[in-house]
Amino acid sequence: MKLLKSLTLLSLAAAPLYGIAGTASADAGNQLVTLTKGSNLMVKDGMTITSVQPMTIKNNVSYVAFSTLAQLYGYKTSYDTKKKESIAKTPSGEIRFRMNTKDIWVDGVKWTGEAASFSQKGSLMIPVRTWAKVSMSSISFSGKSIMLSWADQPEANFQVQPSIITAGDPVQYIDLYNSPAGLPLLNEEWTGKQDVFTEPGSYTISRRVQDSSGIWSEPFSVTVQVVAAPNQPPVADFTTDKTIYRQGEQIVYTELSTDDNNAIVAAKTKWNGRQQAFFESGDKTITMTVTDDQGLTSTVSKTITITDEELYSAEEFGLLFAPVGEKIRVDGAHVKDVPKLSYEFSSEPFKMFRSNSPELWTSEGIAFDDQFEGKVRLLFHNKNTLGYNVKMYLAVTNEGYQTARFGVKATGTGGPDASEIRTGKLSTTRYLTALNNDVPETFTDIKPGATQLVLPEISTTPIKPGLVYSAYADVSSNQNLRIRVVVVAEGKDPLKEIESLSLMPSDGTHARGSFNNTNRDILIDGVRGEKAEQVVLGDNVQDPYLDGYDSSDGSLQLNRGNFGVLYKMRVTLAPRTVVYLNPRGGLYGGAFLVNGQLVSVTNNDQLKDQNEGGVLHRSGDTQETVEFVYMIASGSFLPITMVFQPMPALKG
Repeated sequence: MKLLKSLTLLSLAAAPLYGIAGTASADAGNQLVTLTKGSNLMVKDGMTITSVQPMTIKNNVSYVAFSTLAQLYGYKTSYDTKKKESIAKTPSGEIRFRMNTKDIWVDGVKWTGEAASFSQKGSLMIPVRTWAKVSMSSISFSGKSIMLSWADQPEANFQVQPSIITAGDPVQYIDLYNSPAGLPLLNEEWTGKQDVFTEPGSYTISRRVQDSSGIWSEPFSVTVQVVAAPNQPPVADFTTDKTIYRQGEQIVYTELSTDDNNAIVAAKTKWNGRQQAFFESGDKTITMTVTDDQGLTSTVSKTITITDEELYSAEEFGLLFAPVGEKIRVDGAHVKDVPKLSYEFSSEPFKMFRSNSPELWTSEGIAFDDQFEGKVRLLFHNKNTLGYNVKMYLAVTNEGYQTARFGVKATGTGGPDASEIRTGKLSTTRYLTALNNDVPETFTDIKPGATQLVLPEISTTPIKPGLVYSAYADVSSNQNLRIRVVVVAEGKDPLKEIESLSLMPSDGTHARGSFNNTNRDILIDGVRGEKAEQVVLGDNVQDPYLDGYDSSDGSLQLNRGNFGVLYKMRVTLAPRTVVYLNPRGGLYGGAFLVNGQLVSVTNNDQLKDQNEGGVLHRSGDTQETVEFVYMIASGSFLPITMVFQPMPALKG
């Protein structure tokens, strides 16, 4: 029997006290109690029970003994000595009466009854109409008799298991349906029920049931907390398209790794022994390790067999299948004998300042000092050998009488890093990317007489002893500006130090100064790739070095290596031509723009010697014209050569 929970919290005195309209009867699923005025006999469903006190009339209000009536309803009774309240425990709540007051508490909510309860020979007497209201009973009258009738509502109780629910795990519902009348379940309605809760959170599940007599229960609700599943390690897995291969036969890898949160970090996947093809026979074990976003890892290894039969040599395979930007094996001695192409070039009148001497900083000071107006490309490449941290700053001074507008467009930085090759490769890659993306120009106003720090990205990180820093920047000014590269200890204010610093002496080997015509357009005539040919870059023969001068001491300068020069090369390729870069002077790492797409040399490494190549492009089955945009990367060795070669024939 449920309490009257849905009624508004009005006093019972303000509501009709004659119960629910209608005549009480013992219909199917109902309970009936008959009371007689002045009698202590009560009849329930044909059975006579003797009450501890007769039904009593007091001030025109009918009273009945609380303990007997509550027990006839099937409630458990008790007494709260501290609060002096008589309690009837119901299947879903409680009713509390207190002596000599109209106040009643239904599930903790205060009500006001028809009349005050009182004690009669030690028994609590309560108004019949008040009881009918709080117990949801119908009340009717016949002569001296009062009939109370109530429906035995079924109970929709259930339990949810497990007690701690993990997101993604199955949930079990335990049916605790109960019918006081002993009737079977006919229907049920659920709200919020899920067999699996996929997301953590708080969820309320409600159930309503109907017994075979048609009586519906009140909703029964359970609130559950769903917790996030503990992170599980990923499961590393991959397959190869076969398990037995010939030497030089391409291997197709399919990654099948899974993770409970789909959070495998692709950049952290590591392979050991993976190759596109193998060129010696035997069993080859390939291992893959995957890592999720919380650092958990999983490793799997698989073994394939390489037979004695050769499909392609290592060089043939690389020329055919190595991805653009990857390293291939080549015969350096053979490349040396490949015919060299001569070419013409034209230059654009673009100025470049190269701050590369002294390449090794041995003292604080001014590394570069010059003046400019218009557009200029800046190149920095230096190593700190001072024994303590320094920072490099670019300061511009407006010595004129009008405000100057200083602009910055494409930039690229590399380092600080212990490797000259890596810093040069990174700065070149980032500069070409910015150039290709046509980044917007930003401006700073420099007032007359003011010295101001610009290009803050070169000053962000201190350069520790032994580390190299490399950078490019395209800058501009609409007025003449003095430009100085300032190198001071970390923590010093360069603007306070600048006028007291001396110009660093040139090392006599590397270039420092101003160079003109630093954009070169190269046009290769004819169709290339029908036979093996090469174009040598940075050799001072086909690609002569620029002359310039160091305004700080008036010396003539030679831009050895043509570092900082921006090249554009257009060439028409025959069908099925592979283009690759081959270092002839030693280590090389850099980048090219090929038809507007950045290609690293190489993706995860650098070219170490003349027996390695970096794939730049392959033409398709028809003739095509390709544009290469590149710079000779600082820190690398020269010369380098670009080879155009027919691809080997495909084999079955």
